[in-house]
Amino acid sequence: MPQPILLTGTAGLELPAPQPVKEPLGSPVSSTATHAEEGEGGLLTGVWECTPGRWRRQVLSREFSHFISGHCLFIPDDGEPIELRAGDAVLFPANCQGTWDIRETVRKSFVIIP
Repeated sequence: MPQPILLTGTAGLELPAPQPVKEPLGSPVSSTATHAEEGEGGLLTGVWECTPGRWRRQVLSREFSHFISGHCLFIPDDGEPIELRAGDAVLFPANCQGTWDIRETVRKSFVIIP
C-alpha cells in the first residue's frame, strides 16, 4: 500500500551543496534540492532553493510549488510575469517555458507531476 510522503521542517531543512544552474542568463546562479521519488514514473517531491539571478526554467513536467521564503518573478515565454513571495503557490502546466528572475534567495517545496 502506498504511504504518504512527508516533508517536515522545510524552512530550516539542510540541503546539499548548491550547484550552478544549466542555463544562466548573465551571472552564475546556484540552486540545490532534496527530493524523494515514489515508484517507477511516480511523483517527484522535495525542497528547492536558488540564489538571486536569471535563468531558463528546466522542468517541463507539470509542477506544483509552494514558496517558503524569498521573492522572484517567473516570466512565461507567452504570458505576463508572475510575482511570487513566501506563502504563494503556483501550478506550472506541462511544457511551461520561461525565465526565472530570482530577486531574493527562494526556497520552495515542490511536486513534479509526470
